[in-house]
Amino acid sequence: MRVDLARLIASQISVHACMTGFRMAAPLMALREGHSAWSVGVLLALFALAPVFLALPAGRFADRHGLQRPVRLAVTVASVGALAAVAWPAFWVLCLSAITCGAASGLAMIALQRHVGRLAHDATELRQVFSWMAVGPSISNFLGPVLAGFVIDHAGFRWAYLVLALLPWLAWWWVRRTQELPREPGPEGAKRGSSWDLLREPDFRRLMALNWMLSSCWDVHTFLVPVLGHERGLSATAIGAILGGFALAATAIRLLMPWIAARLRESAVIASAMCATAALFAIYPFAHAAGAMAALSVLLGFALGSVQPMIMSMLHQMTPPHRHGEALGLRSMAINGSSVLMPLLFGSAGAAVGVAYVFWAVGGVVGVASPMAWRLRPVLPAPLERTRF
Repeated sequence: MRVDLARLIASQISVHACMTGFRMAAPLMALREGHSAWSVGVLLALFALAPVFLALPAGRFADRHGLQRPVRLAVTVASVGALAAVAWPAFWVLCLSAITCGAASGLAMIALQRHVGRLAHDATELRQVFSWMAVGPSISNFLGPVLAGFVIDHAGFRWAYLVLALLPWLAWWWVRRTQELPREPGPEGAKRGSSWDLLREPDFRRLMALNWMLSSCWDVHTFLVPVLGHERGLSATAIGAILGGFALAATAIRLLMPWIAARLRESAVIASAMCATAALFAIYPFAHAAGAMAALSVLLGFALGSVQPMIMSMLHQMTPPHRHGEALGLRSMAINGSSVLMPLLFGSAGAAVGVAYVFWAVGGVVGVASPMAWRLRPVLPAPLERTRF
């Protein structure tokens, strides 16, 4: 399983790095060509907007067709979108490329996560494999922008788009030799319901709500720290270092999570992360020096970075095996919807009442909701027994 897991992580990095690299390069090109900040904001929103609407169909597609067909489709869509920008880098083409790259990344991630969940034989393995998978986006968030920036500086935007268009094909190269797992049949005689039927299960609703809250905390930090840093008179370098410390801490805790996952249950990790996040958000507005903000940022990175593997593990244990793709689609839709809407809400609230009150309000909600995490339990008695091959 280790070889298969390594291939899947490499595939995830390849297709996601195409999107993250394009997400840095396209807005930069738009700004250099004189487009407004509002136009650039729309362009950035399109990367997250496509997965909001396509996540559920992508989940069902993965449930029907497994791993290779969805990844092959994602690779094709991402490459075509990036190549369109090579051929004609007009602003409307960049918007189209943003939609295709975002949609392709979402489809590939759902298919890969679904397959990885089926490789695990028990709850401990679930926590461990998703801990390793969570490292992939951290690497691609670094690799894509750095690679794109290097090529832009040395050869120009079109060459950068061409390089990014080739990255998804590496994803296919890694996946093509992965053995497809048999399709999970649904209960005999049962009618296929709506994806929203999954939300009828109380624990699944709680898990989705907690996932949305913690994703919003990530968005709060990413969006409001530059605003808070500007109010404190910090330099761009200092603000970048604060956010960089958060990203490095999130990556570091994910490297430790396979060891932690064997010793702690999911509900304990999620609840502890929520309590820590609430406390750090309460303190954040009182930090005026760059060093204090950086220390809080690192601690917050440890807390929020530990959550995703635990949520993914719980999601797979709570959901019938033949509907894992749908459940992942619901989760993806909530996260991407938050990334589109929350910055707008936080910006309006911050302008109206101040950044500090936004930190305190979000932290208060997360702290009050933390007891929900302690009560989370898998609702299927042994969902993984049917995934052994």
